Amino acid sequence: MIIANIIAIFRKELQGYFASPFAYIVAAIFWLISGLFFGFFLYRTIEGVAFAEQQGLLTNSVDVAAEFFSTFFEVIISLCLVLLPALSMGLYAEERKRGTLELLATSPITNWSVAVGKLLGVTTLFITMLLPIFIYETIVLSASNPPIALQAILLSNAGMIILAAVILSIGMFISSLTDSSILAYILTFVSVLFLWILDALAENVGGFLGDALSHLSLFQNYQDLIRGVFDTSSLVLFMSYIFLGIFLTAQSIEALRLQRS
Repeated sequence: MIIANIIAIFRKELQGYFASPFAYIVAAIFWLISGLFFGFFLYRTIEGVAFAEQQGLLTNSVDVAAEFFSTFFEVIISLCLVLLPALSMGLYAEERKRGTLELLATSPITNWSVAVGKLLGVTTLFITMLLPIFIYETIVLSASNPPIALQAILLSNAGMIILAAVILSIGMFISSLTDSSILAYILTFVSVLFLWILDALAENVGGFLGDALSHLSLFQNYQDLIRGVFDTSSLVLFMSYIFLGIFLTAQSIEALRLQRS
């Protein structure tokens, strides 16, 4: 029953996205900017290595494809930090504005099922937006010499998707607190930015507190993944953030239900 409810919410969210011009606008902006980034950094990486070779500055061979992908994944996630809050800002805020959130809160479907279904829906939308990037990556991989390790690219893409789910879960919780999509966007962006720069704050703090802040940093753990380093602690951290976002969202809607009863 729970799985069926989650699937029902998931399908409803996806149908809503593909019927909404806003989702297409966000996707178009993402495709345009990410495509420009991809082409620009690929060209700059190739030109930079070629120039260094001509000047005799390289003492060892350089894996151009690996260098490019490392740079690209660092840059593309910065774009995601800006665009993902736009996808999550209306998950519950629009329901509040239309007055349908009370119906969800008092329906037989549990708050957990609604939250999980909504998160799966918006994450699937993001994965759909990544399809052109996957095609670009395939083209570069097929032309790279020496061949780049496929598992490194898969791990980087998986890291980007998991991090996106983290950001979307945080945004979903914040969206459940307000009926203003703009406010939800701003608060989500600020919250995620804080979690992103925790590593820089940790360096200034130092000691045990600094180590704890560094461990909670989204940036540091994402960096490990795009470098091809799989650490179970990073996966546990990301899944904990996702679970926390779902839990807080469910509690927020439960509080609304108790307030209306």
